[in-house]
Amino acid sequence: MKDKQVPEEITDEKEAGLTEQEDVEQEVEELLEEEKTEEVAETEDAEAPVKEEEAKKPEKKKKGEEEDIVEERIYTIPLAKAWIRPPKKRAPRAMHMIRDFITKHMKLEMRVEEEEEGEMPTLVLSKEVNEKVWSHGIEKPPRKIRVRAAKDKDGNVKVYLAEAD
Repeated sequence: MKDKQVPEEITDEKEAGLTEQEDVEQEVEELLEEEKTEEVAETEDAEAPVKEEEAKKPEKKKKGEEEDIVEERIYTIPLAKAWIRPPKKRAPRAMHMIRDFITKHMKLEMRVEEEEEGEMPTLVLSKEVNEKVWSHGIEKPPRKIRVRAAKDKDGNVKVYLAEAD
């Protein structure tokens, strides 16, 4: 049943298979090289928008979004003396008291004296602080308020309502 020719054919097929296998290996190598060049091109294209976004980020910081915070403190500001004023002047007086307190404790006036050339540092009260003081109207501001004051590297101070503990 078994002929001697069968093994010769098998060996011929094996030899033919090796050449085919080599061809396949070459094709695979060529495809891999093409993919590598495509990946390099894609990464270069992908890096360009990232660089553009990074270039835009400092512009956003200049507008006031999440600047570097140098110092951050939480204060409880007493506003009871605002109640000494006439009823229609209590809430405005409470706002002045908050500004004076933060100016004193975050040392804004001293920064102004040091920086004669540059811009003067600013004090910004957030909308939440304003709404909290005015929540019961002009006649009944709170007796005290808890705030978070954050100073950036330029000396500007932003005051936020402290989160409830």
